[in-house]
Amino acid sequence: MNILVTGGAGFIGSHVVRRLVNTYPNYHIYNLDALTYAGNLENLTDVELASNYTFIKGDITDADFIDALFTKHKFDGVIHLAAESHVDRSITDPMSFVKTNVMGTVHLLNAFKSIWKDNFNGKRFYHVSTDEVYGSLGKTGLFTETTSYDPNSPYSASKASSDHFVRAYGETYGMPYVISNCSNNYGPNHFPEKLIPLFINNIIQNKPLPVYGDGNYTRDWLFVEDHARAIDLVFHDGNNGETYNIGGFNEWTNLNLVKLLCQQMDEKLGRPTGESEKLITYVKDRPGHDLRYAIDSTKINKELGWKPSVTFEEGLAKTIDWYLANEEWLSSVTSGDYQTYYKKQYQ
Repeated sequence: MNILVTGGAGFIGSHVVRRLVNTYPNYHIYNLDALTYAGNLENLTDVELASNYTFIKGDITDADFIDALFTKHKFDGVIHLAAESHVDRSITDPMSFVKTNVMGTVHLLNAFKSIWKDNFNGKRFYHVSTDEVYGSLGKTGLFTETTSYDPNSPYSASKASSDHFVRAYGETYGMPYVISNCSNNYGPNHFPEKLIPLFINNIIQNKPLPVYGDGNYTRDWLFVEDHARAIDLVFHDGNNGETYNIGGFNEWTNLNLVKLLCQQMDEKLGRPTGESEKLITYVKDRPGHDLRYAIDSTKINKELGWKPSVTFEEGLAKTIDWYLANEEWLSSVTSGDYQTYYKKQYQ
């Protein structure tokens, strides 16, 4: 099988690519990535010379390029992860999210449809989405696969739109597809604009830890390697036309998460207990900030046998260890344009 992974040099994508390359030697895995600020081929140095792996630099918003790529390689399957994904960036530049997340997805769908036409036997288009399309929960309840969409940010609206297009192509053209909606991911190789890697980096450098509002926003956290394993299962064993929610059953308020992170970092850095907590700084809340996300992963557990392999405390410890062992990687990705963005966003 020829499998195309879009966004394969990014955080989640690189873990998916690594898993597929190592697990399926008879597949050829094509990694398509535009290598924007969050895409980094250093994430995949351990598989870059594998005989069943090929990297392709390109942009999913370029329809002609995508058509030519599908014509050349005739991909049997697509695992679509390429996306603009940071909510704060979507607030300042919503059009780039429309271009990549909506138009880019439609270009991929069109190319896949054009190549296979009415002969989709053994083919599959897998669209990886987010729990943010469901909107915000109150203090109780969980998102299920039948929860109504209610996006509150330009990012989540763009992902909701792309989800709808995938389903529409399935209904209209008979394209075989699956969709998964995941909770917040964390783990190695995460670009430090998101909460956990951002705060790990700031603690290392004794910089302020910017917590939005009162810190009581609640998220469900999923270790990225567990997510990659779930994607593998859904791609191979999920039922066409179905949606699978993937979460960690792991709810934490931002403030409690940061305090746990500070505690573990103090232990690993040999600092006095409570030293890193002094860096917590409350900053102005962002617009449209959803109160709580929480995923019900019962369906994927019952149908495919998936469940998280680590507790949050275990996964967080593994994540911190990776960043402390890879400070050169961290320094490299936090230079240049990222610093300009960081100052604009948080200072």
